[in-house]
Amino acid sequence: MIIAIDGPAASGKGTLARRLAAHYGLPHLDTGVLYRATAASLLAADRALSDVSAAVAAARGLSLTEFDDAQLRGRQMGEAASIVAAMPEVRAALVEAQRNFAGRPGGAVLDGRDIGTVICPQADVKIFVTASPEARAQRRALEFAQRGEPADYAAILADIAKRDARDSERSDAPLRAAPDAALLDTTRMGVETAFAEALRIIETRRRPG
Repeated sequence: MIIAIDGPAASGKGTLARRLAAHYGLPHLDTGVLYRATAASLLAADRALSDVSAAVAAARGLSLTEFDDAQLRGRQMGEAASIVAAMPEVRAALVEAQRNFAGRPGGAVLDGRDIGTVICPQADVKIFVTASPEARAQRRALEFAQRGEPADYAAILADIAKRDARDSERSDAPLRAAPDAALLDTTRMGVETAFAEALRIIETRRRPG
């Protein structure tokens, strides 16, 4: 069973995908980490985020299992990843790796922004997770505060608006819900409620009718 979870930044899709993967005993891939890791490689090599050839080389050299999660989760890296992810050449370089992951025996859970539309259009279940920009900014501010990072709500909200625009307006694989995806608005949902609703969606779609 392949489960595709898409949605904008801080919508809760990553937490939900990890919970679903554990529940069903499936491997999980946070595809956003691939773009964060690509951006981190460029910054570490003192290369411009706009350097397409360097970004493609970095993307092709990634391992899908060896990431420094703490390094990649900061606000700066999220913005850098959004810039790199807008490059069609980088997205093309990472498509095959993501599809190979999804093709593992038994299936997988993948979360990102183009899983149901580009990476796994044949996924058994597609869920598009969303939430209001204000709710997402509050969640991100809390995450940063818990890690001891600056948590300026207004700045975070502005970042989210900028990333939403870049992700949804890019020419290649823009952020959008697949026509057959179930919409899950988590604005007023806690983690447990969102998880229960996602399970209901999955079980309903696995047993149509």
